[in-house]
Amino acid sequence: MKNLLSWFIRNQSLIYKVFLFIVATTFVIYLFPKGGQFKYNFQKGKPWQYENLYAPFSFAIKKSQETLESEEQKIRENAIPYFDSNPDIVPQIRQAFLQALENLYNDTLYTTSKNVVQRLGIALINDVYKVGVVDNVYTYSDQHLIYLKIANELQEYRYGDLFKKENLNDRVREIISQNKTEDVQAFLYNILNTAIKPNVFLDEELTEASIVAEINMINPNRGVIERGGRIIAKGEIVEGEKFQILESLKSEYENQMWSKSNYFWFSIGYFLLISLVFLMLFLFLRKYRQEIYENNTKITFIFFNILLMVFLTTLIVKVEASYVYVVPLCILPLILKAFFDSRVGFFVHTGTVLLLGFIVPNSFEYMFLQITAGIVTILTTSELYRRANLFISVGEITLVYIIGYFAFFVIQEGTVQAIVWENFGYFILAGLATLFAHPLIYLYEKVFGLISDVSLLELSDTNSKLLKELSNKAPGTFHHSLNVANLAEAAANEIGANSMLIRVGALYHDVGKMLNPTMFTENQINSVNTHNELDPKESAKIIIDHVIKGIEIARKNNLPDRVIDFIRTHHGTTLVYYFYKKELDLNEKADKKDFTYPGPTPFSKETAILMMADSVEAASKSLKEPSSTIIDNFVEKIIDNQMEQGQFLNADITLKEIQQVKKVLKKKLNNIFHLRVEYPE
Repeated sequence: MKNLLSWFIRNQSLIYKVFLFIVATTFVIYLFPKGGQFKYNFQKGKPWQYENLYAPFSFAIKKSQETLESEEQKIRENAIPYFDSNPDIVPQIRQAFLQALENLYNDTLYTTSKNVVQRLGIALINDVYKVGVVDNVYTYSDQHLIYLKIANELQEYRYGDLFKKENLNDRVREIISQNKTEDVQAFLYNILNTAIKPNVFLDEELTEASIVAEINMINPNRGVIERGGRIIAKGEIVEGEKFQILESLKSEYENQMWSKSNYFWFSIGYFLLISLVFLMLFLFLRKYRQEIYENNTKITFIFFNILLMVFLTTLIVKVEASYVYVVPLCILPLILKAFFDSRVGFFVHTGTVLLLGFIVPNSFEYMFLQITAGIVTILTTSELYRRANLFISVGEITLVYIIGYFAFFVIQEGTVQAIVWENFGYFILAGLATLFAHPLIYLYEKVFGLISDVSLLELSDTNSKLLKELSNKAPGTFHHSLNVANLAEAAANEIGANSMLIRVGALYHDVGKMLNPTMFTENQINSVNTHNELDPKESAKIIIDHVIKGIEIARKNNLPDRVIDFIRTHHGTTLVYYFYKKELDLNEKADKKDFTYPGPTPFSKETAILMMADSVEAASKSLKEPSSTIIDNFVEKIIDNQMEQGQFLNADITLKEIQQVKKVLKKKLNNIFHLRVEYPE
């Protein structure tokens, strides 16, 4: 049991990766469509590239989506609406009319008696409510058949049989002229216009239910292809009727292939294909990005983003497949480039697109557009912390989508007249969604503890709280850090390292000195050296402790781990030689461990460069009469000594790159001391 626990602890990183691999693969299989894969690939407007195809079984020819939508539209246009009648309203209308007549009628104004007006009004009310009164808000023609529900019985009428209140004035004029009582026309109209209310209303729920029921009865098929019948010949163009038959065969084939009996084998097939994609990703990271592969947090971050894109795309396809391009897939390489590099971003993006090819319709078109857009994202997105760069990149990505989609449509349809312009809107929406990269990067930094160029730019601000405190408490150290930052940044640019990261690391690498600034030479403003009164061991401990204290200050101020790495490694496991030598003069049995930095040694190009730049810049202050030759030998000696001590063995930096760093440091130091090349006399 003890051996098993020990093995588990030693291999916990590998076990976690295997677990992540299995979980991710299972999740993607769950999201994949439940159906077999049609073994022929075809595109509308392209020639059939295989041998003559004969029907392997009898199947129905499905109607196209356009045909089904057209039939549905006809059903809606010709549907018979259902109306409800409220019989209780009519007696109320009569009562309201009589009450208004009683209150407003004045015999001195009209020659027609009150009884005549009352009789005409009641007759008119009975006439308009013979079928019913409806608000004129519906678009049906007068001849359109309707169902009117009266006392729980349905009766058929024409829509024109219903009385519209807007026709009231014409009906009043008609009945007045028949009875030759024109003097009360306006009076009668005013009373009736106030009293008459609609008593017939459209039953939208019942009408829609009847329409849906009729739509559900639409036959999705329009014919049958018998087994053995030829579907398409080799070289024949896939279009029109042929395309619809092939689509029908593909759908039927996939449905027939997926069943409980072969569910296991389909799962195995999907598992193997998905495993290949994830395995290639692991192998790539292990071979070319070792620092990412060994960091389980970064591995989790990459897989989380892959699964998120697969999930969002699957969700959109299930809701409405035509919206698939709304998913901002190009945000994936953009974010990965912000945290890692272009190569990782493109590799992960390509693997994700390969997985999505199983889910989306028109997979070749989709994969072509997404991979092309991903390449454009990688090539055009630089210095993401500059806001304008992101907007320019998004514009270029959107343009690539639009051009690619337009080209595919022309190839497939042979015309631009039937182009669906709203699809261009989807690409614009995807581009706008890509602008969400900035808040998403910030969120990922907080959740996964990663750091991007955007945050590095903020940390490089010398007006930040911590750097201001350093400049106030230890001005000499702050000036030294600025010089180191400039040297290290120039060297990083020379060999293609992360210059922004190394600049930030250089600015904070000596932050621990501000707790006891006068114990360090660069902060001593007079000739008094406190170390002269201390034991060499005590002095060495104070010097060495600035690394530990720097880490504590950095963590207290929530600096990212990638920045803290520079504090931990900038002295590696080197010796505080001055005080060690001093101790040797006093005690021949001096222990080197008491004068050695705890480490670790640099483990990246950036941390290695910082160690070189820091040592060279600090030691250069001791040069009294520097010349180009002295500086060159001086740089060579310091860095060669670090190499002999094995300080760069764990760093991903080559001898060639170290020589390039030396060259930059020499040039920069010559510029600092304003030296010219020495010429022979």
